[in-house]
Amino acid sequence: MPALVLLGAQWGDEGKGKATDLLGGSVDYVVRYQGGNNAGHTVVVGDQKYALHLLPSGILSPDCTPVIGNGVVVDPSVLLSELSGLNERGVDTSKLLISGNAHIITPYNVTVDKVTERFLGKRKIGTTGRGIGPTYADKINRVGIRVQDLYDESILTQKVEAALDAKNQMLTKLYNRRAIAVEQVVGELLGYADKLAPYVSDTVLVLNQALEQDKVVLFEGGQGTLLDIDHGTYPFVTSSNPTAGGACTGAGVGPTKISRVIGILKAYTTRVGAGPFPTELFDEDGEALRRIGGERGVTTGRDRRCGWFDAVIARYATRVNGLTDFFLTKLDVLTGWEQIPVCVAYEIDGKRVEELPYSQTDFHHAKPVYEMLPGWSEDISKAKSFSDLPKNAQAYVKALEEMSDAPISAIGVGPGRTETIEINSFL
Repeated sequence: MPALVLLGAQWGDEGKGKATDLLGGSVDYVVRYQGGNNAGHTVVVGDQKYALHLLPSGILSPDCTPVIGNGVVVDPSVLLSELSGLNERGVDTSKLLISGNAHIITPYNVTVDKVTERFLGKRKIGTTGRGIGPTYADKINRVGIRVQDLYDESILTQKVEAALDAKNQMLTKLYNRRAIAVEQVVGELLGYADKLAPYVSDTVLVLNQALEQDKVVLFEGGQGTLLDIDHGTYPFVTSSNPTAGGACTGAGVGPTKISRVIGILKAYTTRVGAGPFPTELFDEDGEALRRIGGERGVTTGRDRRCGWFDAVIARYATRVNGLTDFFLTKLDVLTGWEQIPVCVAYEIDGKRVEELPYSQTDFHHAKPVYEMLPGWSEDISKAKSFSDLPKNAQAYVKALEEMSDAPISAIGVGPGRTETIEINSFL
């Protein structure tokens, strides 16, 4: 079966864009199946750097068809701006397909996201304020606006009216904000209809027909495993399912079609936003990882919290996703440390725990148990094979592979498109 899922195995920002782009030249379709413009990928091609927020990374591969699946939430203004920016740089975006069943992030979704997060104060989740959560909430509450609704003004108006009946009560009476006019929202959304029309498609049919024709389809998650609404560090999570099962519902493809599930794993650990993070560093090492790794969110612009590699999380990601392979990124960032700590277990209430605790309380109190591995000082950015790496770097990779319960099939040794060691082919 020529269908692959590629997803983050930590809290996101693991380097999925580099991995997806690396495969993009060999696959026929790249599909985003969840999330919205709260995710971000940086892809480096030659001396050009591309920051993608909503578009699949395959947009940069001329022979690949990029697809925004039904599980994605779409901000039309952000999407059109991103397309325009790529067109100005000579990138052909005409092959993009957008599911008519994908939900639209409306102006009132963004407003609700910002005011509710502000209202939470110290209890805030750390959302990006881009309306993602409220849009998914509308979807579940069956008052959401879908892309296809832009082409029926009567249905669109009815749906906006129904949504704003409740939201305006909340905005005016609870948050002391102005009510939002139905006509204003409908007018703005209708203004996007003609611009989006060339891309709107029945993507479920397209993708299943492609698989029947033995085309290679890559499903790309937007955030990491630990941000999954069901399997992440709830409530400090996203509002959708970036885990492998989300690819099936978010793209309309059955699980029997998936042949390989690849987890992207950073050689250390980062996270953006609030929530527990056992290996987080507050010292010079944390600052060095942030500086050398360029750890700033592509979409948010926020500095990422940095810490040492957490094998407990990696094993958990292997289990809940059914990972067949890992792509280890940013190994080069660790060059220069004499010794590199790796978290092999947690200590919780004086007891050693080697698996991720299901209890939110226990995870908040988890303290990392470290094993020290020897570091290296040699520049590894020019390495083309595993044997080119220093012995200690090889030993570090092998140790992470053993601790994570899945083979490492590729290693990122720099930010560039070609700065990757491929051990086993993903295709």
